[in-house]
Amino acid sequence: MKTCFALCATAALLSSMTLSAPAQSPTHQSSTRWTETQANEWYAHQPWLVGSDYIPSNAINQLEMWQADTFDPKRIDLELGWAEGLGMNTMRVFLHDLLWQQDPKGFRDRIDIFLTIAAKHHIRPLFVLFDSCWEPDPKLGPQHPPIPGVHNSGWVQSPGRAALADPTQYPRLEAYVKGIVAAFANDPRILGWDLWNEPDNVNADTAKETQAKRDQVEKLLPQVFAWARSAHPTQPLTSGLWQGDWSSLKTMTPVARIQAENSDVLSFHNYGWPEDFEQHVLLLEQYHRPILCTEYMARGAGSTFDTILPIAQKYRVAAINWGFVQGKTQTNLPWDSWQRPYTLQQPMIWFHDIFRPDGTPYRQHEVDLIRALTSATNGPPSSGSPAQ
Repeated sequence: MKTCFALCATAALLSSMTLSAPAQSPTHQSSTRWTETQANEWYAHQPWLVGSDYIPSNAINQLEMWQADTFDPKRIDLELGWAEGLGMNTMRVFLHDLLWQQDPKGFRDRIDIFLTIAAKHHIRPLFVLFDSCWEPDPKLGPQHPPIPGVHNSGWVQSPGRAALADPTQYPRLEAYVKGIVAAFANDPRILGWDLWNEPDNVNADTAKETQAKRDQVEKLLPQVFAWARSAHPTQPLTSGLWQGDWSSLKTMTPVARIQAENSDVLSFHNYGWPEDFEQHVLLLEQYHRPILCTEYMARGAGSTFDTILPIAQKYRVAAINWGFVQGKTQTNLPWDSWQRPYTLQQPMIWFHDIFRPDGTPYRQHEVDLIRALTSATNGPPSSGSPAQ
């Protein structure tokens, strides 16, 4: 669905919003990593953070979400209202370097519009700047339609394969990181900055990338942290651990060690059984920093709201699940759809996602559970949800 970005409609939407100030927390402007004390002081002032990895249902990827011709404030407002009704207070949202290259001011303006909408719903996003997953050759302009029956068939990497392999493009990437972070460095509507999603993911099932990519990321990732920190953000920086042995810094992969040693707050991904999730939380507790799970919930893999969310509540670990509204990303389909597309029949259970596009829940018990746990910890949601 292509939605024109009508300035008059956007102005009307924004004028109808009453913003509430987010909870105040200590601010730390520093060109060095936060100390454990600073990080834990910041976290002590946060509610229990619960949300989803978010993209509007009518966008196939980051580019379609944010480009001027397809940016859809009305849809975003509708869907974030559903999140508010569950007591969610954060969303993890992906940006893209090509959007900055295309139109820095327009991109900043659309981010500001998004933040205004999110603040209306008491949601503070965690923005992701780079991502190593799925399609390695992103292109601006109209995006292709979803491949029938395939999970996340249009998601694109940032930076793309060519830019990552070409050091002459690094100044452009540096300008993107510094420009975005500096523009919003003091904005209390933002929870934090997730600098690189699964940076050493070589997409074995799709793009089949090589060790060369890991080597390139290992060299660039420390620079990305330095670029972001040079903008002196008051929000924490992180990059989520997602594979390997985290029992000590020595046992981590080189890229994971860079992530752990540079993150102000530790974040991680886990799609395993509840005992595996809890084990990884306990491993990360030894580093004495706040812990944010920025991806979980894959029903067919054993990671469910019923089993994971109570553990996250117990340890006061931020819980951000992959997928919110079923849509063009088709992440209700499982990962194996890349090898076996679900074109003739649907899977027995949804893999990700909480709501259908009309706002009805996939599983009523799940939305009841999310609302009950967030209410018990943070107080009742400030507005209702379409879920009955």
